[in-house]
Amino acid sequence: MSDIIKKNNDYLRIKYANGHGLAGIKPFQRDILLFDTHIAGTTHIEGMDELEKHIHIGDRLEFYRQQDNPYDANAIEIRNDMNVKIGYVPKADNIVFSRLMDAGKLLYGKVISKEILDNWAKIQIEIYLHEI
Repeated sequence: MSDIIKKNNDYLRIKYANGHGLAGIKPFQRDILLFDTHIAGTTHIEGMDELEKHIHIGDRLEFYRQQDNPYDANAIEIRNDMNVKIGYVPKADNIVFSRLMDAGKLLYGKVISKEILDNWAKIQIEIYLHEI
């Protein structure tokens, strides 16, 4: 009986005392690439010529659902890291993504290329699902 080792449970006591419990531990997270597309509506964004200078390859873009959009019930607004609207996920591509977001899934974009064509800022993005 003298070979029994007593375990130290202080870690769990501290974890629960801080109010985090085991819910604070996230053992498995990943980002899943879903689709490549471009940002729609950049020609309608006021000041896009200045905004475009602050958009870089690799930048993360946040997605926001706009269920009350009068032109598209599946609209997904795209904002840059300064929380400025820079366009939308194209209407032709957004139905599945809007349903995922409506179901509580976190989607975001990453800039993969950009090009200025006359008055159009063509910004190519990848759409990711952040899975927890």
